[in-house]
Amino acid sequence: MPDTPDAAAAAAGSIEADAVIIGAGPAGLFQVFELGLLGIKAHVVDTLKHPGGQCAELYPDKPIYDIPALPVCGAQELVDRLMQQIQPFEPQFHFGEEVVALGRRDDGRFDLETSAGTRFVARAIVVAAGLGSFQPRRLGVEGADAFEDRQIHYRVRNAAEFHGKRLVIFGGGDSALDWVIDLTGKATSLVHVHRRPEFRAAPASVARMQQLVAEGRMSYVEGIAAGVRSEGGRLTGVTVKRTDGVLQDVPADHVLAFFGLHPKLGPIAEWGFDLERKAIKVDTAKFQTSVPGIFAIGDINTYPGKKKLILSGFHEAALAAFAIAEHLNPAKKVHLQYTTTSPIMQKRLGVGT
Repeated sequence: MPDTPDAAAAAAGSIEADAVIIGAGPAGLFQVFELGLLGIKAHVVDTLKHPGGQCAELYPDKPIYDIPALPVCGAQELVDRLMQQIQPFEPQFHFGEEVVALGRRDDGRFDLETSAGTRFVARAIVVAAGLGSFQPRRLGVEGADAFEDRQIHYRVRNAAEFHGKRLVIFGGGDSALDWVIDLTGKATSLVHVHRRPEFRAAPASVARMQQLVAEGRMSYVEGIAAGVRSEGGRLTGVTVKRTDGVLQDVPADHVLAFFGLHPKLGPIAEWGFDLERKAIKVDTAKFQTSVPGIFAIGDINTYPGKKKLILSGFHEAALAAFAIAEHLNPAKKVHLQYTTTSPIMQKRLGVGT
């Protein structure tokens, strides 16, 4: 692990913290909760300017069906619920900041510094950074960048703005198919474009899209984007090169493109972790990395049998919290307690009598 250039200078004006969580997605937020139950306060750093991570950034209105006890929950709703759940523990958030330097001290603590100049001396670190820093793969045709975030979109922030509009949706994965199905009937017209007959999306979603096409409720074109059309500074449509070589002009008020993400670990890749396919290797007892005192949960980690589910991140956060408590107080045994019966935990939650 690289040392910070001047540990003494880094310590000056540093925030002393028991735990610093890198990433404010669902796993990182639930890590705050699990640590709080054990009496450990946390600081949370995230490159985005708001909580929720990729969950809230990429699909805030997308329904999620596999959160325990919630038959259906919007992604932003899930984030809002997690933020409410952790209020009793008063976490300190540092949004719009990226951890750019990390060094280990002789006493086992860590010096961290963010892109905004915030400095920490942390006893434990949890990396919950999802896919790391990421950028969507773009439409890749001349002139498209002029309409990005106005009429060409790589994420859906507010689905209602597309109601009553002419839409073209590119992509063959789950995000593309989810929005094709959701917006059909709400948009004035909808054309789905994908470059090949095979899809990466769930078979049930593909079958539903094909059913909508058969019913005449939307259209499907096999091809790729070849250009954009505009008039008076506004996008009026796209040109699609079909797989048969024919160029087809498709009118559009908005274009949604879901080609996936460019995941990049960023500075994390230089911190000396054991990596496997750009993911941090952890053990499944503590979810500790190859660096003692640094843990990793959620999509950023990997281990045999790993499943990239929000549910898995919650489980990992619970076990990591117990390991962190033991790391902070090696001589003190951490007993398993239940929120339904533990006066200590109820007091921490603010519900004790």
